[in-house]
Amino acid sequence: MKPVEVTVTYDLICPWCWIAEHRLAEAIEAAGLAGTVNVRFVPFELNPTMPAGGIDRKAYRSAKFGSWARSQALDAHVADAGRAAGLVFDHARIARTPNTRLAHRLVWFAQQRGSAVALVDALFAAYFRDGRDIGDADVLVEVAAGAGLAGDAVRAFLASGEGLDAVVALEEAAVRDGIASVPSTRIGTTVVSGAQPADVFRAALLDAQRARDRAA
Repeated sequence: MKPVEVTVTYDLICPWCWIAEHRLAEAIEAAGLAGTVNVRFVPFELNPTMPAGGIDRKAYRSAKFGSWARSQALDAHVADAGRAAGLVFDHARIARTPNTRLAHRLVWFAQQRGSAVALVDALFAAYFRDGRDIGDADVLVEVAAGAGLAGDAVRAFLASGEGLDAVVALEEAAVRDGIASVPSTRIGTTVVSGAQPADVFRAALLDAQRARDRAA
């Protein structure tokens, strides 16, 4: 039986993307579809012009939202939502807002070899929970190794230019498809926008399963 196809368009510095990813995983389990869903991640850089080394987070967020106090209020809101989903956000540990292109290339690398679900979750946790700089190649190698990838192969890949054109092409295709914000999750023919409750993802998964079965 063909798997149910799920495409998640995301960025690794998007807190709602981590919450949506977690709720999707919860929904897959609740629907009894573990092992029968193929989750593919499509990059969408929220800050495509971010310097390669990132920017001091306090300075960046203060400029983006008008003040550091406003940024902290938004962080508190998302941390509350994350806590309700069973996730830990520790924004105080995050020193820099990173450029995420290298991390997106790493996810592309993982997907060429199978599933990137464990890696993506580990990258979200590394950034939002542990405050690690996921724009740094050494950090990415460590996180990837912890998620089951071979560290030496990851380091060699990140040092190359492989996957760059593919990541850029995927982002451009997402924009052409009308995606303007993330997370955006396509489940079969249904698009779930934002970090919706797990029940919303579950309903879409079951609809996609029924459609797949009818077509079989």
